[in-house]
Amino acid sequence: MRNEIDIQIRVPNQTRYLSLIGNIGENMAREICGPPCDRECLARNLNVVLTEAMANAIRHANSADPDKEIQICIHVTNDVLSIFVYDNGEGFDLNSVPCPSFDSDCLNESGRGIFIIRALMDSVVYRKANGGNVLEMKKTLK
Repeated sequence: MRNEIDIQIRVPNQTRYLSLIGNIGENMAREICGPPCDRECLARNLNVVLTEAMANAIRHANSADPDKEIQICIHVTNDVLSIFVYDNGEGFDLNSVPCPSFDSDCLNESGRGIFIIRALMDSVVYRKANGGNVLEMKKTLK
């Protein structure tokens, strides 16, 4: 029996769709993963990861341009969940994003989204793809 899921979503480059995309990931996780406690943890994590990745693409890559769009692809096999978030920006070096400061006196939030994504996923890569860029995130399901 083949247990693969492929979801492809295109949404306007607008923050009002963040919750929709996060909820899609959350609901999908509840259907694919093992024991209930694992499903709930993965569901919450996917909501956060998808929301952060999409927010970064909207604000930074696509410069909040409402005429652009974001493509999200989610692929699940028996043991790997892959998420791809495509943007049309200039791109950046993922490894040059500094760890955020969690000092209460510091209001700079730069890098927090990437930090969170890296903490919740097993691998995170940002590269050129399809005339733009893609943030590729993977999580092993066991």
